Amino acid sequence: MKNRKILLLLLLLFNISCVGTGSSGLFGTGVSVATDPRSLGTQIDDSIMQKNLTTKLAILDKKYFISVKTKVLDGRIFITGKVDNPEEKLKITKIAWETNGVRSVRNDIKIKESFNFKQSAKDILITSQLRTALIINKNIKSNNFKIDTYKKKIYIYGIAKNKEELKLVIDEANLILDVEKVIASILLVEDLRIQKD
Repeated sequence: MKNRKILLLLLLLFNISCVGTGSSGLFGTGVSVATDPRSLGTQIDDSIMQKNLTTKLAILDKKYFISVKTKVLDGRIFITGKVDNPEEKLKITKIAWETNGVRSVRNDIKIKESFNFKQSAKDILITSQLRTALIINKNIKSNNFKIDTYKKKIYIYGIAKNKEELKLVIDEANLILDVEKVIASILLVEDLRIQKD
């Protein structure tokens, strides 16, 4: 019980820190506040939703803190990662829907299988290749996109400034060797509820 309280306290401290680190942006949402096309208020709302969801999942089971990743964009929750069984996936989906302010939930969580080093290494390589291609392409704001790869399937989440950028991102993903499928959950700036002026 004492360990659980300490874990909860550490998670809360971690989740309410005010200073961003690395490329996580000021609010830790993975997109820099200055270049994010969402309004500051929407960024803050999304950040709070993401932190609340991450905390709820970690309280449910601390392994979710590492095995499940969440991204909130304009009130839409995207979930990736791996869990042991379908019941866990359903529980996580339910918790996501119970988050205040949620507009939709996309659950791309996979059920764990036996560990395959070769497959995991290939997935990491695919993610790295796509991240590099997005950074190199000057017509793409790479920090507006989150990439996950699972069994040669690339999951891309983010906000594109227009249809051309969206197409460029998907085309770059399809050019990566050994990619079986590209699943893009990319919003257009024009589809956001509130946009930056």
